[in-house]
Amino acid sequence: MNQVSTQASRTWLDAPGRQHGYISVGDEVEVFAAAWESGLSVMLKGPTGCGKTRLVEHMANRLGVPLFTVSCHEDMTASDLLGRFVLRESNTEWVDGPLTRAVREGGICYLDEVVEARQDAVVAVHSLADHRRELNIERLGGVKIHAADGFQLVVSYNPGYQSVLKDLKMSTRQRLVGIDLGFPPPDVERKVLRQETGLDGQIVDDIIKLGEAIRRLDDVGLREAASTRTLVATASLVQAGLSPRAAAVSAIASPLSDDEDTRGRLTVLIESYL
Repeated sequence: MNQVSTQASRTWLDAPGRQHGYISVGDEVEVFAAAWESGLSVMLKGPTGCGKTRLVEHMANRLGVPLFTVSCHEDMTASDLLGRFVLRESNTEWVDGPLTRAVREGGICYLDEVVEARQDAVVAVHSLADHRRELNIERLGGVKIHAADGFQLVVSYNPGYQSVLKDLKMSTRQRLVGIDLGFPPPDVERKVLRQETGLDGQIVDDIIKLGEAIRRLDDVGLREAASTRTLVATASLVQAGLSPRAAAVSAIASPLSDDEDTRGRLTVLIESYL
């Protein structure tokens, strides 16, 4: 069965006295909240590590509803979302999947990288994402469950990774309110690094400038740019006592490429900024 993370409404405290949340870049929080209030489903689009998951966590916390997170993959079926019969003490018993639980309880069901899921799993959400707001479970004899107050379907994906074979069908997309996200501007990214790691000073600006420089590269064959997540990881390692160069090589250069020449060029760039 697919691994699911269930997070009830709470405040994130990563260390004593340090509160973590989401720092807005545009109107994404307002659009998300308006969609929830209107009973509309949301589609988050943006590159890896730009804050899609953090936005969903923030909104669940702000709205005071439980969050059911599903990391989608190519083997995920509708049963992983809806539920299945399991054997318990010589009897078969139905166990709700994360989507069904969210529908019953009135929480947010977040399908991360939804295009990785099989089509039968994606089609299963159609009746929830339109005016019906109901879930049809064929394995329970066609039982229809109307979504409880507070339920919202949220999906995310990285458009840069998609192809004709891996994309959301238009019949699915038109049921969703789109929110386009990107990497935050330097002033916001600076606040993120300080908030997430406690690191401050010139080194924070240097890490951000390094990230911007890597994002401008167009001749090294990188599939992904240096995300805000990788910059946060770099700052965290520096805060833990690692040298800035070693931190950036481990948190940025190594994850971005396995090619020795590419990593070498990234390392040269790192040395010029850190």
